[in-house]
Formats: sequence, structure tokens, C-alpha cells
Amino acid sequence: MLFRHSAAMTKAEKSFLFELLETPSPTGFEMPGQRVWARYVEKFADTVECDAYGSTWATLKGRSDKVVMLEAHADEIGYMVKHITEEGFLYLDRVGGSDSATGRGRRIQIMGDKGAVPGVIGNTAIHLRRDSLSDEKAPKIHELWVDVGVSSYHEVESLGLRVGHPAVYADGVSEMGKDRLVGRAVDNRIGGFMIAQVMKKLASAKTKPAFTLVCLNAVQEEIGGYGAKMATHRIKPDVCLCTDVTHATDTPGLSAPMYGRVELGGGPSVTHGSASHPLVVERLIKIARKKKINLQHEAASRFTGTDTDSIFQTRDGVPSALVSLPLRCMHSVVEMATYHDVNETINLMAGFVEGLTAKDHFHQSLQ
Repeated sequence: MLFRHSAAMTKAEKSFLFELLETPSPTGFEMPGQRVWARYVEKFADTVECDAYGSTWATLKGRSDKVVMLEAHADEIGYMVKHITEEGFLYLDRVGGSDSATGRGRRIQIMGDKGAVPGVIGNTAIHLRRDSLSDEKAPKIHELWVDVGVSSYHEVESLGLRVGHPAVYADGVSEMGKDRLVGRAVDNRIGGFMIAQVMKKLASAKTKPAFTLVCLNAVQEEIGGYGAKMATHRIKPDVCLCTDVTHATDTPGLSAPMYGRVELGGGPSVTHGSASHPLVVERLIKIARKKKINLQHEAASRFTGTDTDSIFQTRDGVPSALVSLPLRCMHSVVEMATYHDVNETINLMAGFVEGLTAKDHFHQSLQ
């Protein structure tokens, strides 16, 4: 793969990013990607740990016992084998928010007992569907069938496949234009990349951060934020920045009054709402101004739809904020982000951690 230059990202960092994005890690089966992430961060972290379900975190000791946690989620959407016919065709169920409307005619890889097995989601030729085209609707998930190149149930078994094995699209990652990254699983392994870069940057600084830094790469976000909830209960952070992707609404057909206005290449976005602690958000705004980072703003009055919702209410409450990377075409194989936004999001989070002092706390006051 030929890598183009992107500001503030080395060849080694980009190689790690591409490996992370291309490693299949659907919800509930995240360990292949977690091992890639752990191998990278262990070079500069003090410790790297993993819990029973696979959430993985790296720790960089600070000058105090207070803990700031940066969190991303490691899983991606995908499919799972639901049924195998006597003729050797596979039927699927969703893992997370997979869109069956974009499924027909796509290549997939199934994570079987003997390794990855390639398959194709079938597509009936348009001229054989002509009688139903006038009122044709997107296929339902149970209508998608997969061909793995065999002719019987026994042959499917011989490939190491059974009901319950997960699958993801076979599409990899590529670059487009001068500054854009395109692929599947950008949501949200790009977050795992970004928190790793923050820790790498702080580990090389002359002075340790005031707070101990824990970078958490959590599992099972796409089905409810369960990994983040379990790990946060264990880590007990004093403050947390969650990072995920958000919808870039600057594409055709999206209404700003309905969805807000977030532009691709416009810098990271901060979310305002009940899950976001106002003092943490206020600090982020100050850091962005100080570092001249363009900060976009979103409203989420009830919930964010991210791991922030699980984290902020853990134990006695964790002051939290959500920092998001603008993304086009979410939950598809052509998710698009910009390196500019990636670098600015890293700078914003690093600035937040660097700016903490041992006296800092993010508690509301009655005065």
C-alpha cells in the first residue's frame, strides 16, 4: 500500500492505523483488533491490561493518583451466520447497525474456526427482477444469502464454518484526494488510533502528566456500550473524554435543522447535553481556543448514542465529554474522514490531558 504524506503522521503511525482498520473485529469478536492495538501501545505505556470480555486499556503513570480516561470503542458492525442450507448457502443476521440495503453483491470474509473464509452476498441480476422493479424495496436481512463457493452443507462444515460465526465486509482502506481516508471500520477504530497517539505523545514528553492517563479501547459499543460500562467500573476515572465518530452532515440530502451542521474537515466536534459535563466541555472549549483548533458543536439533549452514555453514570458519576470525528457515510464500506480532523482531535485531547493540574476537579458547585 502506497501511503501519501499527511501532516503530523509518520509512516509507522499510518501503518498502524491501516492495520487496525483492516483487521476484522465485529462486536463480540474484537480480540484480533485488540491485539494489534495492544502491541502498539505497549511500546510506550507503563502497563496494558484486558478484561474478561476483551476491553483493553493502557496506563501511563502521572504525578498524582487522579485518573483521566480517554475512551474509544474497538468493535465494528458486521454480520453473523444465522442458517446454512443443505445446498451450502448461508443466511445472515446483523451484528450492530449493518445496513442490508447495501449488502447485495458485496464480498465478505467470515471468521471461521479454520481462519477467514471468503464469500459473496448474492445478487439476482436486474433483468431477472424487472417484474418487481416498480415497487422493489431494499432487501430484508433474512433475504440476504451468501455463496462461499461450495455445493453442500457438509462442504461448508469442512471450511470450518457453522452457525454463529461472525463476518465483515472484505473492503479495506484507501486514500482519496489530498487528505481523505475511506474504508469500513473507521467507526470507530480510528478512535483507538487517536487515543493511542495521545498516549504516545505524552509518554515522550519531558514531564509526566499531572493525572495518570488511562486509554480504554472498549468492546461492544455497537450493541449498547457494555464494554465501556464494565471497564469504567473497574478503572474508576476522575474525568473522561470519549471519542467516537459523528455524522458529517455536509452531504446532499441531509438537513441541518434536523441533524445539526457538522462539516468534514471542519475540525473535531464537542457534544452538549445531559451526558456531557458542562465543566469538562468548558475546559475543552478553552483548550481549543488556546491551541487555535476549530471546534464544531453538536446538541444531544437526551443521549449521545455513544459510550459516553454508559460511562458518565458509572458508580458515583464520571464527569465526561464527547469529542467526535466528522465522518461521511457512517455504517458503510465507504466511511470517509480527513487526516486534518484526525490530527486536530488528537491535539485537542492531548491538550486537555496536558492542561490538567493535581488540583483540578470537575464537580458542580452550589456557590
